[in-house]
Amino acid sequence: ALLYIILLQLAGIFSLHVVQKLCFPYFWKDVFYLMKVIRYGARLEIFKITSNVVTIIDRFVQQAERIPTKPFLIYEGITYTYQDINERSNKLANVFLEQGTLKKGDSVALLMNNEPDFICVWFGLIKLGCSVAFLNTNIKSRSLLHCFNCCGAKTLVVGADLLDSLEDILPSFLEDSISVWVMKNESSHTEVQTLLDKMDQASDKPTPPALRAATSLKAATLYIFTSGTTGLPKAAVITHLQSLKAAAGFWAYGGSEDDVIYIPLPLYHSAASLIGVGGTIEMGATCVLKKKFSASQFWNDCIKYDVTIFQYIGELCRYLCNQPKAEGEKKHKVHMGVGNGLRQDVWREFHRRFGEIRMCELYGSTEGNLCFMNHIGKIGAVGRSNFFYKLLFKYDLVRYDMVRDEPVKNRQGYCQHVNKGETGLLLSKIGASSPFFGYAGSKQLTEKKLMRNVFVKGDAYFNTGDLMAEDAEDFICFKDRVGDTFRWKGENVATTEVTEVLGMVDFIQEANVYGVEIPGNEGRAGMAAIIVRPECEFSGKKLFDHVLNDLPAYARPLFIRLQESMEMTGTFKQQKFNLVESGFNPSTSCNPLYFLDYSEKSYVPLTNTLYGSIVAGERKL
Repeated sequence: ALLYIILLQLAGIFSLHVVQKLCFPYFWKDVFYLMKVIRYGARLEIFKITSNVVTIIDRFVQQAERIPTKPFLIYEGITYTYQDINERSNKLANVFLEQGTLKKGDSVALLMNNEPDFICVWFGLIKLGCSVAFLNTNIKSRSLLHCFNCCGAKTLVVGADLLDSLEDILPSFLEDSISVWVMKNESSHTEVQTLLDKMDQASDKPTPPALRAATSLKAATLYIFTSGTTGLPKAAVITHLQSLKAAAGFWAYGGSEDDVIYIPLPLYHSAASLIGVGGTIEMGATCVLKKKFSASQFWNDCIKYDVTIFQYIGELCRYLCNQPKAEGEKKHKVHMGVGNGLRQDVWREFHRRFGEIRMCELYGSTEGNLCFMNHIGKIGAVGRSNFFYKLLFKYDLVRYDMVRDEPVKNRQGYCQHVNKGETGLLLSKIGASSPFFGYAGSKQLTEKKLMRNVFVKGDAYFNTGDLMAEDAEDFICFKDRVGDTFRWKGENVATTEVTEVLGMVDFIQEANVYGVEIPGNEGRAGMAAIIVRPECEFSGKKLFDHVLNDLPAYARPLFIRLQESMEMTGTFKQQKFNLVESGFNPSTSCNPLYFLDYSEKSYVPLTNTLYGSIVAGERKL
């Protein structure tokens, strides 16, 4: 009888296992992932309750004391230990402490390319209790001055190789009482102060811990600039809460202190700084920093430095797949990639070429209050949800009218949920567990990202501006962007910023900027429909010179469409949907089309032959 009971129990367990495999195939993976999320969340809750916040810089100092001689950073073949970076950042902090030019709570702008001193300056300033604004190295003079006004910075630290790019606006900095410090021993600009010579003389002793101490998770620690729908770059407020959440990314995916992380993305973006560097610190791991991504050097670097995890954007993986095949492509130790924007076709080709590397897609904007993580690794999904996840993070997909460019409302004026599998606009509810900190310098910009009275009177949601779909298995898939932002070359392009720049050209009366898809390319390329002033003529050369001087490469419209009038929506907004749908094929367009040709240094007529070479991938974009 006992044997019979045991056999029944075993049969029951086996049956449950079979049912779980068939009906809930991801059950245990979901459970283990959620346990990690809850465990990390509990740690943050303790910080809230005790007002004793262990920040990223605190964590770094702890790691430097625990594993001082362990490699923290490898750059161009040179290894820097945790102790090396800790002491050098102390030197930077002590320079400003001795100068007496900075105090706790000040905001400092940082304009540097990827290099070890980017991290040393960042950490050194945080040790003084300052907040740091990461400036995109691609932005031009007008945008750069705007960035200072946003975050209230009165001090700029600039990399040695970028000082010359400030030549035109240095007088404006002086007028605004902004002090400029360059990472050099000497400078030909008398108004620019040097840092390297002073750091050589400074002490490497720690600054008082009280200077960097934080009592609230909601205190700002960084400003990261993001292009949005309102024109010029916006300074997203990054709090200790956001930076700590981002630093848990690698760990949540199963990373450990034994991993070596390859960071080829720019540090001024949140992916490289918050997830990459922050994640390395959280685990006590090692990172390999690349000055600039190189498809030809990527796998050689991975093999040389025993890389196990790399960061990516979809475009990066596509470049790697387009590289000529080489021997030893699979002879590496990489087991994981963490990033976003990976197309399904590129994902499959990447696996075929380079091995079954676990690609961990994640979704979340710099300023957003929601994050999805595809911890299962399903191809094509940016994240995964389930019943328990929805209890922790409140989000909704609502119907969106692409033609009218606005959410669909019912008779009561509220948004409508989409059905399972349908595409909808992703909204994330704002609450105590998922706050939205907005942008520095303007409450109006922050308010524009909010939607109020969405389902009931008084509620508030963060509008991601992204169209998503959730399938029957609870996988989240990205479909498209809406409104006035599109993504090209791994950067967000704000159409209104480009429109404003185009509006400065004397022969342009009106411009409507949008993104169009080019086969084989990630994201959307910029295109502008323009109306030429009646008394003027279109000049491809003049327009080329203007966009070259005033726009970063990724934001320059590749295509121009000449029109006599602009189609408007019922709410008097420029109509983009039909323009996006019509694309840039000259054989189907009744309007003259032009292409940005760097060899001719002009916008040239887009012929059928030129169109064919672009679509075939023969033309460099």
